[in-house]
Amino acid sequence: MTLTKILQPNCVKVPVESKDKQAVITELVDLLDANGLLLDRNAALEAVLTREKTRSTGTGEGIAIPHGKCKAVKELVMAIGIARNPIDFESVDGKPVTILILLVSPSDQTGPHIQALARISRLMLDEEFRHRLENAESAHDVYTLLGERENQ
Repeated sequence: MTLTKILQPNCVKVPVESKDKQAVITELVDLLDANGLLLDRNAALEAVLTREKTRSTGTGEGIAIPHGKCKAVKELVMAIGIARNPIDFESVDGKPVTILILLVSPSDQTGPHIQALARISRLMLDEEFRHRLENAESAHDVYTLLGERENQ
């Protein structure tokens, strides 16, 4: 799975404006909605926030991968946000996050959802890549870095 085939360049925001977990999730859902990728913005937001209440998607090392499954999308969609000021995400390591990768997928399509989560997790193991994402100057830079990394 290639993440740049899922992620549209205009669904990257650097920096995010929000300062807390719920607000930044809402900001990224709104970014997807503004780009016409959601059938129902409220259902998508509710799915992600409901999943987040189950267990934090702050995976550690400054990364959060909020995600949800619902009928608000026809196919897997993705947004990325980079926070200049770290956001408390109740992460497993207790550290705030700067890299946020939001996924929303259809309720009936588990395969692509799991594949995307696995692909993101593998990419985020690379400390140098994470550092470059955190310090990206623009949304274009984030998208370019992701594309370059996936083509290696």
